[in-house]
Amino acid sequence: MEIRSESVGLRSEKLGGLSPVIPRKRLQVWFIRVCSSILVWTCLVQLVAVGELWHPRFITNLTTRFSQIAGPLHVQVAVQPPPPLPPPRNYTSNGFLKVSCNGGLNQMRSAICDMVAVARLLNLTLVVPELDKTSFWADPSDFEDIFDVRHFIDSLRDEVRIVRRLPKRISKKYRHGVLEMPPVSWSNENYYLQQILPLFNKSKVLHFNRTDARLANNMIPLELQKLRCRVNFQALKFTPQIESLGHKLVHILHQRGPFMALHLRYEMDMLAFSGCTHGCKQEEAEELKRLRYAYPWWREKEINSVERRSQGLCPLTPEEAALVLQALGVDKETQIYVAAGEIYGSERRLAALRAAFPRIVRKETLLDPLELQQFQNHSSQMAALDFMVSVASNTFVPTYDGNMAKVVEGHRRYLGFKKTILLDRRKLVELLNLHQNGTLPWNEFTVAVREAHEKRMGQPIRRRVIPDKPKEEDYFYSNPQECLCEANNCDDLLGRGNSNSSSVP
Repeated sequence: MEIRSESVGLRSEKLGGLSPVIPRKRLQVWFIRVCSSILVWTCLVQLVAVGELWHPRFITNLTTRFSQIAGPLHVQVAVQPPPPLPPPRNYTSNGFLKVSCNGGLNQMRSAICDMVAVARLLNLTLVVPELDKTSFWADPSDFEDIFDVRHFIDSLRDEVRIVRRLPKRISKKYRHGVLEMPPVSWSNENYYLQQILPLFNKSKVLHFNRTDARLANNMIPLELQKLRCRVNFQALKFTPQIESLGHKLVHILHQRGPFMALHLRYEMDMLAFSGCTHGCKQEEAEELKRLRYAYPWWREKEINSVERRSQGLCPLTPEEAALVLQALGVDKETQIYVAAGEIYGSERRLAALRAAFPRIVRKETLLDPLELQQFQNHSSQMAALDFMVSVASNTFVPTYDGNMAKVVEGHRRYLGFKKTILLDRRKLVELLNLHQNGTLPWNEFTVAVREAHEKRMGQPIRRRVIPDKPKEEDYFYSNPQECLCEANNCDDLLGRGNSNSSSVP
């Protein structure tokens, strides 16, 4: 400032001895205004950044308050206020539950629902789940890359406390490691109350490192079953980016008329895992076997493909799917959306399906490549798009009863029992073999296929319960009957039949 003052004084003297006081004061006022403006804007930017980390609604409320004070600048836009948040549940937490989900998108989705229910049962604080990054798909996505994490936390606050990460004081205390374990598969509430809850007397943090199918399908308290549904159908919303593109896909398809979503699970990982090589070339079968051996967590290595297929444990091939859809009477001009990743064998294996149904489409053919670019190499995010389209379709047909097929089926039941054709693969393999060897003519084949599926169209039905065989009974998320009707009308909707025991068809 001394140098500047001297330079100003010298310049004033050169201009004829004019007093430098007035210009100096103006310069100081101007300088103070500029610095103040910079300081205010810097503070505002920092406030926004910190606010988003602390609580995004803080900034939303701040800007809303500002608009109320300042008033509309030009145009008043009617904005629908978000629904009020439920009041938080007041309880003393017994500790923190960390979970690492394993598997694909829909296996992890079901696991998240289960873990929320476990946290509620044990009065725990749930840390936002970690997603699988080491499976076959190697998707680096975090929870917030797929799901709306703020909605997840807020919408469940009246049931369970959820935090994004462990508090610093807890992380520091347990920095040398926490108790880590996989809970026992298909466990009921007694296991968690008697075996898991006492562990929090020793450590306030427990880490479940596997979460697939860790809660039983049946014999779970009604309030926990309903909570599993609430998480699945309401709390687990996709991110705005995924939702926006998914809705665009559905809009494009509906503009072209009714459409069927065909979950053609004829992908490399499924064929390698299941050992199903029907229709593959010899070198392809060998490639799939090598892949199976490359992943140690796929326990079965030597698999008899013919035997597996005859038991109905293989996904239908694209060629078989074409024959079955024709036999079911699907019109040739039906718009069919293939909900799947890359089909093993690519277009060569899709040729028969395209010949039978020319209006085959995929997300890659409906959207601009730039729109999908952000989802490339993120298989779970791509699967989320297929999930949205499958739920919204007029008819859904899965060719294999994997996790996506089951979860989509449950969603469609929840939305009013939308038509879902549940293929009886064991029966179909028998009929396909007879037809393809010339024993069963086409007209008899079609009659047999339709008769086999009259009661497999997603109609209301009670969930099958098979004692001591949870893998073989109906999956909770494929038919969450506790959430589809009220107690006083369940018999009317689902029938009065007792499902305490059953056999696998």
